Amino acid sequence: MTIATQELSVPNPWRSVGVWMAALLALSQLVNAIRAVLDPTSFASYLGLPLAAQGDAGLIHVYALRATFLGLFAAYLIARREFVVLKWFALLAVLMPLGDLVLTYSAGAPLATVARHAGYVVFILVTAALLQRLTSRSS
Repeated sequence: MTIATQELSVPNPWRSVGVWMAALLALSQLVNAIRAVLDPTSFASYLGLPLAAQGDAGLIHVYALRATFLGLFAAYLIARREFVVLKWFALLAVLMPLGDLVLTYSAGAPLATVARHAGYVVFILVTAALLQRLTSRSS
C-alpha cells in the first residue's frame, strides 16, 4: 500500500505564522524532553504533577521519549513541507495539553499551572487554524 501526499506550492513557508508556531511547538517538545531527562523531579513539579516517590521518575523518562518523537516528527513535517499532515498533527496533538489540563486540575495543581496547559491548548488550536489557512490558500 502506498500513501501519497499532496505537495503544496508554498513559495516561502517561513512567511506563515502557522509554520513558525509549529516550529516553536516542535522546539518546545525537544526542550521539554531534555529538561525531563536532566531533572525528572523538577520537571514533574513543573507539569503540575509532582512525583510521589523518587522511583516514579521513570514515568517522566517515558514522557521525554514521547516528547522527543513529537518534536522530531513535527520538525520532519516542516522540513518536508507536509503542511496538510502537520495541520492534522497539530489538531490531534491538542489532546495532550487538554489531558494535562484535566489531570493537573484534578490533582489540585496551582491555577497558574492549569492555565499554562490551557494556554497550550489555545496555542495549538491557533497553530492548526493558521496551517489550515495556509494549506487552503496553497492547494
